[in-house]
This record gives sequence, C-alpha cells and structure tokens, in this order.
Amino acid sequence: MNVPIRRVATIALLMVLALMVSTTIIQVFRAPDISADPRNKRTIYEQYGRARGPIVVEGDSIAKSEPVDDPYQYQREYTDGELYAPVTGFYSLVNGSTGIEAAEDDYLSGTADDLWFTRIKDLLTGNTPQGSSVELTLNAAAQQAAWDGLGDQVGAVVAIEPATGKILAMVSKPSYDPNVLADHDLGAASDSYSALVDDDTDPLINRAIAGDTYPPGSTFKLVTSAAALESGDYEPDTVIPAPDVYQYPNSTAVLPNFGGEQCDPSGEQTLAEALEISCNTAFAELAVAIGEDALREQAEAFGYDTDLSIPMTVTPSRFPATDDLDEAGLARAGIGQGDVFATPLEIAMTSAAIANGGEQMQPYLVDTVRSPDLDVVSQTAPQTLRQSVSSETASELTEMMLGVVEDGTGTAAQISGVEVAGKSGTAQHGDGTENPHAWFTAFAPADNPQVAVAVIVEDGGSQGSEATGGSVSAPIASAVIQAVLG
Repeated sequence: MNVPIRRVATIALLMVLALMVSTTIIQVFRAPDISADPRNKRTIYEQYGRARGPIVVEGDSIAKSEPVDDPYQYQREYTDGELYAPVTGFYSLVNGSTGIEAAEDDYLSGTADDLWFTRIKDLLTGNTPQGSSVELTLNAAAQQAAWDGLGDQVGAVVAIEPATGKILAMVSKPSYDPNVLADHDLGAASDSYSALVDDDTDPLINRAIAGDTYPPGSTFKLVTSAAALESGDYEPDTVIPAPDVYQYPNSTAVLPNFGGEQCDPSGEQTLAEALEISCNTAFAELAVAIGEDALREQAEAFGYDTDLSIPMTVTPSRFPATDDLDEAGLARAGIGQGDVFATPLEIAMTSAAIANGGEQMQPYLVDTVRSPDLDVVSQTAPQTLRQSVSSETASELTEMMLGVVEDGTGTAAQISGVEVAGKSGTAQHGDGTENPHAWFTAFAPADNPQVAVAVIVEDGGSQGSEATGGSVSAPIASAVIQAVLG
C-alpha cells in the first residue's frame, strides 16, 4: 500500500473512531442532561404522553392527569386546588414543579427504580405506562377546619398525629390555584406564575414549613420549661422570681410583662403558674439561670438547627449562635424573642413530642405509594427522631399545659368533654412597630393524644394590635382538634 492510501485510510479510521466516541458520549454520558433539558420537546412529550399518578387524600384524588386534545395528551387537574396547594405544589410545562409534585416526581411519573417490574410488565403486555398514586396522610376534615379557621387571615396551621408523626393538616394562607399554572396555554401559565411571584403576600410560599421563619414568642416557653425540668433543679411547683419588669444584664433596657401586667404581687410564683399566665419576666430570669448550654441543648432536642424532609425540604428552625448570644440575648431567647425563629411545623413537633411521652417522631406526608394496579410500592413506617425529654418531664409539661387551657391564657381552646393541653404565644417581630404574630399550640386528649396542632396568624390577623395567641389562634386550634377527634 502506497503512502497516500495509508494516509487516507488512517484519516478515515480516525474519523470513524471520533464518530464512535462522540456518539457514545452523547448517548451514554450526556443522555441524562439532554433528557432533563427543558428545551428537549421529545422528553416533554414523553412525560406528558402518559398519565401521571394521582395525589390522594382519604381515597379522593386531589391532583390527577386528565386527557386533553393537544400534543401533550394529559394535563394536571387539581381539586380544591387552593386548599391543598401548599402540599401538592404544582406540575407545570413552563413553570416546573413544587411540593409533593416535585418531591415524589419519580413515583408520580412512573420512573422510580421501585417501579422497574411494572415498567417491564407494561412493555411485555403492551399496556400504556402510567405513574403511581401517592396517598397522603392528611385528614380532609382537619384540613378544611384549618382552612376555614384561618379565614382571610395570613398564617399557617399544622396538625400531627403524635404517636406516628403523620401530618394530618397543613394549611398556608394566602394560597393559590395550581390549575392556572398547569394550563397548557404556556403564555397564560407563565403570566399567572409571574403574577404570583410579584404578589406581596407571597402565596407561593408554604408558611407552615418554609419562607421567613417566625419568632415563636411564648410557645418557646415550653422549651425553656423543659430545660428547667430536665436539669433536675426545678419541679412544676418550684418557686421562681417573677418581677414586674426584668432588667436586662449590662443594659438600661427592661422587659415588661404582656400589657405591663403584674405576674404576682409577691414578685415570685411557681414554674407551673408562670407558664399558665405566660409570665415574661419569670422565663427571662429562668433562661439566664439555667444557662445557654442547657437551653440550646433542649432546643436542639426538640429539633431546632436540624435539617428535615417530609419529603419536601423544611426550613430549619433556629436557636441563636453562641457568638450572637449575651445574657440579654439569652433572656430574650427564653421567651421566644430575639434571634429565635421557628416554623409552625417545629412548634407542632414540640407539642407532639410532649404528647408522646417525650419521644419525637419523624413527621411525614406520604403514607402509601401504589402502582397503577394498586399494589403497594412503598409504605412509610413511623420512625423515632429523638427523645426530646424524659417521660417524667413530658408528664409534668402536660399537666402544666392543661393549666394553661383550664385557667390561663388558652381558655379559648377548651373543648367540652376533652382535656386540651396547650400554650399561647404573642410574638413581637420586625422593628417592634408591627402588630404581633398570634400563636397557639396544643394537643388532645391529654390522656391519650390523637393530635398536636400549631397555629400562627401573622400580624394579629383580624384583631391587629389587640391580638393574643389565646384569643386569635386558640379557637382555630380547637376547631382542628375537634375535626380530628370527630
């Protein structure tokens, strides 16, 4: 073979090798990125060309795929869209996906590894591939009660089954209609999304688990009480200082009690009495007395400063960093102010742990995943997160919380024939000129807890500057409890 022919053959061989390498790179190594590229119409047509599995609450589909006469073949449809939107999220051609739609996408789309046998069976039998159904833990009556209770007020409600961690209700207001985001008119769907993003009330944020977390106010006094009881130096009947005002260390500023009221003429009262009437000065002094380490450890034992998935990602609740915490800051932290921030889910988890003998369970929203032929693909088993307090401390806290509802700041949460254990909270925020947030958390029945709930109403809701957690949020908590108990 002469030299020119060898050169041509070598060049041809190199070109073939280059073609093989580039094809391999594209088909094997870059295939996932190409499939995920939103500009890849083939992938979008494939996704929408099969029925996405439904999201189900108590046997009823709250999100499902309906056949449509367009190239995408199926469109997502939401029943009671605003009621469930903070949980379901949305599934949109142009706006992506959020909530359960995003967190459980592999199952809903039918692409999860667990479903490989179903996919093979569909291939062999010629069945049209479908996604799996995702059954939620929500209690429809409790969800509706939380929605109705909030009314036109801005806020959130979370209810949990203490013994398992099942989330029975999760409502955030204002909400939105996910149907307008799932519309196959891409221009209309995009405009709807832009309008929601630009809305100053942030309807796309699930206030129960995400967004800007809230100062927990006096609901955090449960954590401070727990730290005191766990130390072994305090009992519910231990007498502690309860002055009319608390002088912050190394400061000219003072902390008054709510409304400038006096906790006790004697200037002292028992720990149980201080919780019952939510005495600020008593808990500020108590926080400093028990110390930063004990209070921080107790907050973390209830779940503060810890990542969490339900399966949506939850914004961690926060206890202030050591570098930001002097004695004055510690006093403020003891009453749930300063640099302490929490989600409504965290406050519900705190009550649920106390209700469950001190054992805090992993909260979860997905109960069961079923294949299209209704076989169980996945079943969530209750899982212990941590022991937040001893069973003895949990029992003492329960009795103290009963006092709050029976004779203290939480009487509006009372239910005839049911013992309710609770704690109110009225939290200052911002620069202090805004109306306070109104909190309430509770569980019931106290002797056999079936539900723990947390409610926050932003900026005092309908009562504005006159709001307290006991007057605004306690009735909502009571309604949710009654819905669960039937």
